[in-house]
Amino acid sequence: MNVTLRQLSYLVALAEERHFGRAAERVHVSQPALSTQIRELEDRLGAALVDRSDRAVRLTPAGDEVLASSRRIMAEVERMEAAARWQDGLVGRLKLGMIPTVAPYLLPQALARIRTRAQGLDLRLREAQTEVLLDALADGGLDAAVIALPAGRPGLVEEPLFTDHFVLAAAAGQVTEMRSVGAVPRPGDLDPTRLLLLDEGHCLADQALDVCNTSRGATQVDLGASSLPTLCGLVAAGYGQTLLPEIAVGAEAAAAPRMGVIRFPEPQPARVVGLVRRDLGGPDGWFRVLAEILAEAGEAQRAKAAVAGV
Repeated sequence: MNVTLRQLSYLVALAEERHFGRAAERVHVSQPALSTQIRELEDRLGAALVDRSDRAVRLTPAGDEVLASSRRIMAEVERMEAAARWQDGLVGRLKLGMIPTVAPYLLPQALARIRTRAQGLDLRLREAQTEVLLDALADGGLDAAVIALPAGRPGLVEEPLFTDHFVLAAAAGQVTEMRSVGAVPRPGDLDPTRLLLLDEGHCLADQALDVCNTSRGATQVDLGASSLPTLCGLVAAGYGQTLLPEIAVGAEAAAAPRMGVIRFPEPQPARVVGLVRRDLGGPDGWFRVLAEILAEAGEAQRAKAAVAGV
């Protein structure tokens, strides 16, 4: 029996998960099936690859060598598949991830354009926080992802899509007063005890803290909001203030009429929303076309902020 790509992929999963059960779950097989394939790989190579002397899963020196070779082989296979898969452009199945503070606002605009320009595309979407999406990219579970740049990881191709400014969201009465007296605070002047943030793990929360030059410990209102609509509802009810991405203004201002939004003085704080993929080489025309579509959708969504009076 020859060594198979499946066996090599199982060894990579086991080495990275350090646990037979988690590795089996990752590659979508039962634990006995994964163990059997690892045993068959060891028999074929004539060497023990996994040290089973205690409960911890560790590779033997031979296992470490086979792991390095396995990763090189799997990377070449991915490059080969990508070259064949995308040679005709943006067609076939595409697994795309988006962060939660972009997906609800960008997707409606993007999907309409995709239907027009890429009718042969079978789009599969996943919404998750940045680190989850980057892990999925690394594992091959996603082809591309929309996140805030920079990604902060090597081995990725990054394409900026649009600049998404942050605006101040507060109770409508507070915003009306700011406009009347012309006293819009700068982000660093906001009262941290009134600053509402998303749960930890959302990159938008980290960006807000950085923009406002404060820390999560300085904020005294911790309501654990897991989405921007929840956060905006709390702002509208007078529980505090928050930084709202420009692409979300149109939808959230309409959904929370008691919330007001106002731009910060120049230079306005902002994030760069971009598209990332693994750097596998091969044709990238599909990536450029997708980036163009998403960039157009982002600019169209940002324009809705002006309609909302911002």
